[in-house]
Amino acid sequence: MEVVIERACGMDVHKDNITACIMTPEGKEIQTFSTKTVFLLQLVEWNKQHNCTNVAMESTSVYWKPIVNLLEAEDIEFLVVNAQHMKAVPGRKTDVKDAEWIAKLLRHGLLKASFIPDRNQRELRELVRYRRSIIEERARQHNRIQKVLEGANIKLGSVVSDIMGVSARDMLDAIAEGEEDPEKLANFARRTMKKKKDELELALKGYINPHQQLMLKTLLKHIDFLTEQIEMLDQEVAQRVSAYQEDIDRLDSIPGISKKMAEQMLSEIGTNVKKQFPSAPHMCSWAGLVPGHNESAGKRKSAKTKKGNKYLRSALTEAAHSVRGSKNYLGALYRRTASRKGKKRAGIVVAHAILRISYYLLTRKEMYVDLGEDYFDKQKHQSIVRHSLRRLESLGYTVTIQESEVS
Repeated sequence: MEVVIERACGMDVHKDNITACIMTPEGKEIQTFSTKTVFLLQLVEWNKQHNCTNVAMESTSVYWKPIVNLLEAEDIEFLVVNAQHMKAVPGRKTDVKDAEWIAKLLRHGLLKASFIPDRNQRELRELVRYRRSIIEERARQHNRIQKVLEGANIKLGSVVSDIMGVSARDMLDAIAEGEEDPEKLANFARRTMKKKKDELELALKGYINPHQQLMLKTLLKHIDFLTEQIEMLDQEVAQRVSAYQEDIDRLDSIPGISKKMAEQMLSEIGTNVKKQFPSAPHMCSWAGLVPGHNESAGKRKSAKTKKGNKYLRSALTEAAHSVRGSKNYLGALYRRTASRKGKKRAGIVVAHAILRISYYLLTRKEMYVDLGEDYFDKQKHQSIVRHSLRRLESLGYTVTIQESEVS
């Protein structure tokens, strides 16, 4: 095979060590380095001494990140590759052989790089992903509070829609401090909640033990702490995406997409979508929102969607399920698909549609324009007419169709 890159380095990256193989016209050289910063600097210097122009490594967990940061600073081209795309021939396997195999593939131009964003976007990704994990943790704490209340036979969740609302939070604080009188607790109700005082008194009549009061107090403090951290991260993320506010607004205009979710989408797909993804189907495939291909001997087998970007996929799926009752194009698409294939597949189909729409909005610099809830009815106008005619005729009616005049 033709050699495309004369001086290439392949790295087999692990948690505590890195096996590197440099291949040049003069031959090959293999060394093992520790992953501590001092030795990583030696690894980079070793590459520079051999005039190595390109480096390739597997995308193993997060162990590749420190190496990429150093190579990026030295302007050495690097490829972080999916391990599945460069599996060696089965047989004896060692770290040295893996490093040699990666270097050989790189020299002959047979590796396809994974999408590695620049440093600013990598930092934004970490912040947004961490914010999402904290939000999920706060939701888990809300559920734990509900379990504690059920254990004390306090049915607050049966009366109020949100047990962490303003009125309910005051009641919870009072219960945590030892207040047990249902009438006094019901007096914390505000605004429209005052109409439910009688129901609240019945719901707040329970038997709470000291350990449950302690648990409530601890959980409420933890929730307050998590809320403070989320607000701090919100400010940091907003500052970092301020230059791309127009793109955030474009994504926010799509039904089911909130401002926070728009920020998460931008952190995952990048700020220059056209450069990174040549087409909308390519971006959907990268996100894991397209069916796989598995055909042999003319028979199509099970073809599940691939993993893709789990953070983007889960966020879009959540957005897709949130529009199931909406009177718009995406809502109609969800209901239409769910009736034939079920809710889970409908979620993936709508998530795929949202991502395609996002691609076109970001590349064309346009705002979202809804096609309407009746889009599919208009697309199948004639088939609907024929179907309705057959149904009426089967019931014994004679139907004459006449188009109304458009004034």
